[in-house]
Amino acid sequence: MHEDIKSVLITEEQIKKRVQEMGEQLSKEYAGKRVILICLLKGAAFFACDLSRAMSIPVRMEFMVASSYGDGTTTSGSVAVRLDVKDDIAGMHVLLVDDIIDTGLTFARVKTLLETKKPASIKTVAMCDKEDRRQNGLEADYVGFTIPDEFVVGYGLDYAGDYRNLPFIGVLKPSVYARA
Repeated sequence: MHEDIKSVLITEEQIKKRVQEMGEQLSKEYAGKRVILICLLKGAAFFACDLSRAMSIPVRMEFMVASSYGDGTTTSGSVAVRLDVKDDIAGMHVLLVDDIIDTGLTFARVKTLLETKKPASIKTVAMCDKEDRRQNGLEADYVGFTIPDEFVVGYGLDYAGDYRNLPFIGVLKPSVYARA
């Protein structure tokens, strides 16, 4: 698996440090509020769990499945929501957590859906931001790392379901996805 990685972009240590910083920041900003982290599966699972443990305030967690990629390396342009939240989020402060904001299409679609559920607020949290690829101008409210326009895997980010379990974020060799 490691032989498929061209370079390590963000080390495991850098991830741990940044997630801790983000958890502390969110804990201060949301102290005394009813907070729910909504994790976009599957990619954000690692990040959302680590982020929740880095927070010192009570938080609930919910999960959604939304995707615009399938098994490819570029967005399909349409976002499919396959699993919606089960809890009533009305009046709660939502932190919508994803592994990466790329085109912004997934965040925008899910945020619009969640707004219909009458939360007190919705803020977006992304581990990685590929701002050069944005199609809709949406910016994440909280970002772990801004990264270049490379195809990255690890720490939840995948290619066709593989590489999520890498403890770092690395650039996948183009030869790997050229085989598909």
